[in-house]
Amino acid sequence: MKILVVYPYIPYPLNRGAYYRAFHLLKGLAREHTVDLLALAENFEGIKQKDVFAEFCREVEFIPFQHPEWERLFPKRLFNSLPSTVAHWTVPAVREAIRQRLGKHDYDAVHLCDIVLAQYFLKEFREIPLVIDRTRVDLQYQLMEQKRMRFSFKNRLLNLENLAKLWAFEKVVAQRSRLQVVCGPDDESFTRQYISGKVPISVIPNGVDLEYFQPCHLEQLRDSEPTLLFCGAMDYNPNIDALRWYFSEIHGDLKQAVPDLRILIVGKDPVQEVVSYGKLPSVTVTGGVPDVRPYYQRAWMQMVPLRIGGGTRLKIVESMAMGTPVISTTIGAQGLDLTHEHDILLADSAETFARECARSLQDEMLRRDLRQHGIETVQSRLSWEKLGADLTRSYREVFPKCNNSQVPEPMLTQ
Repeated sequence: MKILVVYPYIPYPLNRGAYYRAFHLLKGLAREHTVDLLALAENFEGIKQKDVFAEFCREVEFIPFQHPEWERLFPKRLFNSLPSTVAHWTVPAVREAIRQRLGKHDYDAVHLCDIVLAQYFLKEFREIPLVIDRTRVDLQYQLMEQKRMRFSFKNRLLNLENLAKLWAFEKVVAQRSRLQVVCGPDDESFTRQYISGKVPISVIPNGVDLEYFQPCHLEQLRDSEPTLLFCGAMDYNPNIDALRWYFSEIHGDLKQAVPDLRILIVGKDPVQEVVSYGKLPSVTVTGGVPDVRPYYQRAWMQMVPLRIGGGTRLKIVESMAMGTPVISTTIGAQGLDLTHEHDILLADSAETFARECARSLQDEMLRRDLRQHGIETVQSRLSWEKLGADLTRSYREVFPKCNNSQVPEPMLTQ
């Protein structure tokens, strides 16, 4: 097949969870199909990375992109049928680049990352089939965010206005899609219940680069004190909420049970609330780090106290691949098909989360079993190579009449 892949960002360097998924699944598609990449370069970020993608894409084109200003509620936003979180990606240069690309080549399908760029294919270019790979189901995510985050009254009203339009937009996009690819069964069930019972859905969970994240067999690299790691983008609302819940309802009880407890909070762009946790005794906030692997090696366990789902959950599979056991809420580990007390620990109340953290930190044999089973799980079914093959299999099922053509040598567009 000849596939045009359109991304709302350049997924490189690999410093965000969504970038890992977009990058590795793109490579997976390119192993079997002829793939051209069209990606938006917001504020020119990543614009010099063409050579990275030219290794496996036939043509690579980046569009310099800048978001328009957020519209005021009245009159433009209120009378715009698009939700504001989608309208924020409306730029004439993007539509023109898509038009030129579709005029230049005869593609069998367009592969979109998430739904914000689907707006360009609803009234125009309707003859081309759409496949949408979703790092999260936007409606599901924003509903959870509205429930958990401390928004002002004004922002809550604005969010409700956006949600009403987003629900309608999700339904239209589902009708337009030939296939939607989601991260887990929870995303699929939500889509089936609230968006569409008909759109074909393929569940492709998030994976890990097994060559980069390898098990550490040197236990002396672990910190001498019992250490919990929390890893992720620290300006991301689900992670902010997770830490807020942990420190307000869990940390005190856990500290009583494990007095010499240490906490590592590792991730780029920490907001002020996250920075403030670093002032607590035995809590370290690193900010962005060039390599997260040494922190996985130091930690005894990684904690994932997420209460807002819909994310990429890469921190779990990376940690397991390196042999650092994980304790998570059920929603934090959704879609990975992990089993409590086999390859992960699951806890959903503050009391249970504190108790399971204490038990794991005090039981070396339990950590050893979780470590071994976690490594086996990741290596058997959560490598990016296997998941890329699963995606191409989904393409074959949805497009049975499209014969695979010989993949030509990649080239750069000017």
